[in-house]
Amino acid sequence: MQPGYRSYPQQQVPPQQRTPHSAGQRRGGIGPMMSSGPHHQVPLTQAQIAQQQQAQAIQVEMAKRRSRKPTDKNLPDNIDDCIIGDMALRYRELRDFERRLDATMTRKRLDIVDSVNRSVKRWKTLRIWITNTAEDQVWQGNGLNVDSFDFSSNLEPTYRVKIEGRLLDDDDDLDKDDDNEDIKAKSDDPDRMEEDSKPKAAKTPKYRFSHFFKALSVDFPSSRKGIDQSVEWKKPERAGPSTNLPAAADFDELTFKRSGDENLNVTINLYRHEEPERYAVSQDLEDIIDMPEATRQEIVMGIWEYIKLMGLQEDEEKRNFRCDDLLKKAFGVEMGSIPKLHDYITPHLRPLPPVKLPYTIRLDEEFHKDPQPTVYDVRVAVDDPLREKMLSFLSNSGYANMLKEAASFDDQLAIIIQAIHVSKAKHAFLTSLSQDPAVFVKDWLSSQKRDLDVIMGESMRGSGEDASGDEWRKGGKDSVWSTINARESVTVMLSKQPIPAQR
Repeated sequence: MQPGYRSYPQQQVPPQQRTPHSAGQRRGGIGPMMSSGPHHQVPLTQAQIAQQQQAQAIQVEMAKRRSRKPTDKNLPDNIDDCIIGDMALRYRELRDFERRLDATMTRKRLDIVDSVNRSVKRWKTLRIWITNTAEDQVWQGNGLNVDSFDFSSNLEPTYRVKIEGRLLDDDDDLDKDDDNEDIKAKSDDPDRMEEDSKPKAAKTPKYRFSHFFKALSVDFPSSRKGIDQSVEWKKPERAGPSTNLPAAADFDELTFKRSGDENLNVTINLYRHEEPERYAVSQDLEDIIDMPEATRQEIVMGIWEYIKLMGLQEDEEKRNFRCDDLLKKAFGVEMGSIPKLHDYITPHLRPLPPVKLPYTIRLDEEFHKDPQPTVYDVRVAVDDPLREKMLSFLSNSGYANMLKEAASFDDQLAIIIQAIHVSKAKHAFLTSLSQDPAVFVKDWLSSQKRDLDVIMGESMRGSGEDASGDEWRKGGKDSVWSTINARESVTVMLSKQPIPAQR
């Protein structure tokens, strides 16, 4: 491997004896190798220069178009006097209805976003059946012939325990009622043709037994700990961004097999899996939020509601709050800070205890003549069924297309309203001219004089309405219209003028 630096010479050369470094010679050392001398920029070709100028001209033209784009969708005042019928009144009513509809849709959409972000949960019942079977027990015979005196069989008495869970669906009765109504409606129709009955597709359960628990274990009696192997199951982590579990971790029942010929009392421990995770809170914190278990967000919101209810927030520094007796007992401080609430509550949180299901493994002959399962009902939290529909509503691609279509309709409407404004101005101009031509021309000249003074920057307060000057009439190179100030002002005014409607 070659070093990336140049070694120093053994004998240093005095500075006056050093020879100048030639431009063509490559110099060593660490860092990028740059040629000596100034670096000139490569000149642009005529095509590149023309392309840049064309791009700048397009940008200026687009800016002018945006500035001239009409946005007003309100009818001009006193338009009712110029039209026949109540079209203007109906248009205003539609505009008012549109504003109220837009406000309602925006508010509802914000409510949906807030509901989705809060991840509202519903409590449902998970029914668990625990049963066991016996194999090769003494009372089952084991296939031995007592008279043969052959006791060399290797069969060992064993048992299997099955744990099965299913989420009870609250809508089962509603579905049955709907099916009964459909059958009744079809039977009441005399003209209905006979149809082959189609098998109804089985409804796939959305939540399976393993969805609600992250681990499972079975505690055997202390007298059997050295004999029976422990039973444990842990949910594997999700691989990658996928939200689905592996096939081996998504099940409705779990079965394990062990050897034994005596009844056993075991305890099945189910460790709950919840997102976001729920915690059991200490008694000091429970006295404040009035909840024995909650998520971090629920705990923080509960403490914040308590601070507002008791009026403990500081008036000057809103991020601080005074601690009363309950807060002092829980947090151990005189003055608390709202941004540090997560640090305050962490010592008071502990994992939820497992759900313990005691079960007796029966291996006697009398029980297995008519075995009955042991049934438990466990309350579990599931997502609100409306949440999935609300997510699909928020992520609907048709919403963006609908907004674009509505924006194009608004642009067309603004162009039409602009044409109405122009027609109304023409109508007012001609009406005023027909009523009193002399006064109208005098007022119009005064208005033009004022506009000229504004453009030239010579407008003065209280200058009056004198229009005797003829400066605005003069044209040519020496007129006021040829000055830079006038041309720039006129350009700005013209760029803001609306585009006449195309017919």
